[in-house]
Amino acid sequence: MLRIAFLVLLFAGCQPEPASSPTPTQPASSALPTVTAETGAAAWYDEGFASLRGQRVGLITNHTGRVDTLHLADALHAAEGVTLAALFGPEHGLRGDADAGEKVDDGIDDATGAPIYSLYGRTRKPTPTMLTNVDVLVFDIQDVGARFYTYISTMGYAMQAAAEAGLPFVVLDRPNPLGGDLVEGWTLEPEHTSFVGAYPIPVVHGLTVGELAQMIKGEGWLDGLDNLDLTVVPMQGWTRAMRWPDTGLPWMPTSPNIPDFETAQVYAGTCFFEGTTASEGRGTETPFLLVGAPDAPHDAITAALNTAGLAGLTFTSEAFTPRSIPGMSANPKLKDRSLNGVRLAVTDATALQPVAAGVHVLHAFYQAQPDDFLKADWLAKLAGTTQFRMLLLDKATPDAIVASWADDVGRFQALREPYLLYD
Repeated sequence: MLRIAFLVLLFAGCQPEPASSPTPTQPASSALPTVTAETGAAAWYDEGFASLRGQRVGLITNHTGRVDTLHLADALHAAEGVTLAALFGPEHGLRGDADAGEKVDDGIDDATGAPIYSLYGRTRKPTPTMLTNVDVLVFDIQDVGARFYTYISTMGYAMQAAAEAGLPFVVLDRPNPLGGDLVEGWTLEPEHTSFVGAYPIPVVHGLTVGELAQMIKGEGWLDGLDNLDLTVVPMQGWTRAMRWPDTGLPWMPTSPNIPDFETAQVYAGTCFFEGTTASEGRGTETPFLLVGAPDAPHDAITAALNTAGLAGLTFTSEAFTPRSIPGMSANPKLKDRSLNGVRLAVTDATALQPVAAGVHVLHAFYQAQPDDFLKADWLAKLAGTTQFRMLLLDKATPDAIVASWADDVGRFQALREPYLLYD
């Protein structure tokens, strides 16, 4: 999959962040020796972008596309012999400050003068007109390792656009914050394909974006990629057992509602609450770490969850009221209503299984909610299957629900093996 000649040549030679949330519990992985992982973008920067000289670059990125404190767009703009021809922004925009689901407009980047094309507005795929002055299309965005996080859908559509235009497509690899050895959840079924689920992979897939790009092409998950000129610029020093703190890299909020690593750890599980009438915590400073519903027996739910002994988590009861937070959540679900909630706190990043935890938490709330608690279509898109909802309706235990994806995980782990770039 990798273009070896390209890699030999390669290695020869903002907006304000959302309000900070409480300091997360220190994960157990921080006790390990710190190992600094060098991203693909950093490798390119270190060699002065020599491989791109004489090229007109189209860069798909956002505020997470950084080398040290420098935005990759600014670094490319300043690089000798490189033309930054176009910028493409995903959901949340080029600077990462747009609300979830908020359409983003085209514009001009003040710092570089390059045109900015939104891939979350009139189109989600670069058009031929947008690519007229581009010689190579580069993707550099930090993902969070959950299937329904839309940056990986944007990557796939951009791969298709590059193939249609006959352009090389380069992925600058970055760590999967959840590590590369954790795989959880059901594999997406074809009938539930959407922008929050573009590929037949489990909810937590354990792949880097570079590995996923190779798999998308190799498995033919999107049309027209057979002849795509795909290059992955790999990281150095990253291993599959690493969680984010082990990389030595600073955390950059990947979107307004994922402000810190602790939130990223639980997101793959508590995001299921978006498929219910309950709150996933948007409209607070700690979304996804705090979930709740009107009149929920949160003290009893909290006690039951702590008794369940879920690895890497503790739970506390907390009442809260979702409010409009500009730049983070302008119109959250159940806005201005008093809710009975449960707060999650991560105590061990290496032990945490976020999808299993999300099943346990949602199941506990479901037991005490009205009949219309589940939003069937949206929950199926997030889970990738109707199995979750049907098992809840059939009064299956949380452990039985978690066990239902074991075969999916086993098949996927075997399927992904040829595409893995790191030990």
